[in-house]
Amino acid sequence: MNDSYLDQIQWTSDGLVPAIAQDHQTGQVLMVAWMNRESLALSIAEQRAVYWSRSRQKLWRKGEQSGNAQHLKDIRLDCDADALLLCVEQVGGIACHTGRQHCFYRRLQDGQWQTVEPVIKDPEQLYGKSP
Repeated sequence: MNDSYLDQIQWTSDGLVPAIAQDHQTGQVLMVAWMNRESLALSIAEQRAVYWSRSRQKLWRKGEQSGNAQHLKDIRLDCDADALLLCVEQVGGIACHTGRQHCFYRRLQDGQWQTVEPVIKDPEQLYGKSP
């Protein structure tokens, strides 16, 4: 595959682009992460989500520790070429490191962030430690 598609992305000054993971069947937004050129190319080659961990400064294959991988179904680039949408099949039904279905589990209610989504699996069972 020709990698000229990588040159069409408006990468940040540190070589990253935000990537929104969305369930390909339900449309539920699962999470937001970051990708660099290598992680995007690997995602396409492996047909699974590979992200760039800003905190660890290394590639991160979603589900490498928890088993909750994201199989790639489609990739879209937004109109400004500065954000990606990954349509994925979420293995295990858990995308969030807190053990929830998705990362958007807090809702603003009466000026406070309220947890409105349940933990499906204890993070200690997924990772051997609390998030």
